[in-house]
Amino acid sequence: MWFPCFSYSLFFISFVSLFCSLTVITADDGYDNWGDFGKLVDAEKGCNISGMAELKKYFHRFGYLPIPDTNFTDEFDSRFETALVSYQTKLGLPVTGKLDSNTISQIMAPRCGVSDAVHRLYTTQRYAYFYGKPRWIRPQPVLLTYAFLPDHMIEYISMSDIRAVFNRAFDRWASVIPVNFAETEDYSTADIKIGFYQGDHGDGEPFDGVLGVLAHAFSPENGRFHLDEAETWSVDFKVQKAKVAVDLESVATHEIGHVLGLAHSSVKEAVMYPSLSPRTKKVVLKMDDVEGVQALYGSNPNFRFSSLLESDTSSADALKWPIFLVFAIFGFIYFWCS
Repeated sequence: MWFPCFSYSLFFISFVSLFCSLTVITADDGYDNWGDFGKLVDAEKGCNISGMAELKKYFHRFGYLPIPDTNFTDEFDSRFETALVSYQTKLGLPVTGKLDSNTISQIMAPRCGVSDAVHRLYTTQRYAYFYGKPRWIRPQPVLLTYAFLPDHMIEYISMSDIRAVFNRAFDRWASVIPVNFAETEDYSTADIKIGFYQGDHGDGEPFDGVLGVLAHAFSPENGRFHLDEAETWSVDFKVQKAKVAVDLESVATHEIGHVLGLAHSSVKEAVMYPSLSPRTKKVVLKMDDVEGVQALYGSNPNFRFSSLLESDTSSADALKWPIFLVFAIFGFIYFWCS
């Protein structure tokens, strides 16, 4: 009985390894745009470690640390500890005040370039708004136009596919608020201006290459919506096999939330959570997203919260299947060996 047991155990280990390898990309893959932050894991107040100054620049970029009177240092000081606690609180992480592995993983994850800037935003315990709670002021019924800048598009995805992705993303928000969206060919007069850019592109928020910052958009009624051209954008993971592929529809849906006036949420399941892993699709609006945007614009008269709850339940049930399968295999091995 020992040999079958050993064989099934190997199968189980291989299955779990395959399952885990489908979604995990680490700094060892060479796509870490945040510097070598992995070496800072387990650092705490009082430490002095090379690389801490770069991490402080990251915290400044996303709104947690002000610019010091002198250059950032490599010391884990009280000021940085306070910033770290704010970061962990804002992003729904265990609040340890240390650079534990969960926090380092979150820091190194690809994310939206919009600052979390907790001290400058109007926040609830979950969703948040930009300072002053700006929103689009238009006569009823509200119609916002959007356009793509022809000179700043990507060539490896067809315009028809890009249009389809953005149409679905805009429709998703329109289904919950009394705001409609329509594409226009006139880029100069469009309310929302969409384009792919590289590096420093003149808005004070430079892109940084593969992963790192994926995109950013500005609060109402600015309308600028920029995506990092250097990313490997995907509309179908079955076609785009790259480990660093980023789902265009997920990022589009998130950034439209910013265009409408939502800031980053602390709810990890929400579309407005700031980070998105490669090869991950996250397009379904959650209760947090809907409550946040409806507080700005009101509810679409055809929207039903029950449909949102049904969607959340279906997503949760779908997630249970891989976990159930792993435990079923483990149970079978245990039964066979005993």
